[in-house]
Amino acid sequence: MRFFGLVAAIFTLSSCAVVAVADLAVSTAATVAKVGVRTAGAAVDLVLPDKKSEADKSRSK
Repeated sequence: MRFFGLVAAIFTLSSCAVVAVADLAVSTAATVAKVGVRTAGAAVDLVLPDKKSEADKSRSK
């Protein structure tokens, strides 16, 4: 009887570990994607000028 309890505990704990590892993988992938998108957006902002022209900027001052 103890053997079956031990086997059940091992399967329960191992499935919990699998869920934790899968959660870590998904969180890491999401963070990497978010950082990549922010970096690309910053690069685009650096390369492309603002939409307002110089005349519009002088009028708003």
